[in-house]
Amino acid sequence: MPRKTVLDLQSMKADNQKIVMVTAYDATMARLVDMAGVDMLLVGDSLGMVVQGQQDTLPVTLEDIVYHTRAVGRVLQSAHLTADMPFMSYQLSAEQALAPRASW
Repeated sequence: MPRKTVLDLQSMKADNQKIVMVTAYDATMARLVDMAGVDMLLVGDSLGMVVQGQQDTLPVTLEDIVYHTRAVGRVLQSAHLTADMPFMSYQLSAEQALAPRASW
């Protein structure tokens, strides 16, 4: 089954279908929840507390999110993948939020 797209999710919502979303931070968990048939998988900034042992999400960097999102994305077969933007990674300007990292 190909990965679900935003259009697939919009169609599910329009049809009043339930959409299942689970958070995962590594390839092993991502593979398991994908095999279970979840619709969406989130790599959240909560990885700061769950994986890194931080007290909150503030120390999580964009590089942390990119690393974990790549690991998760390598194994997904059908779930739609989405990721958090860490605190202050997008609030300086809209242009900076959308610019490739190399242009910073």
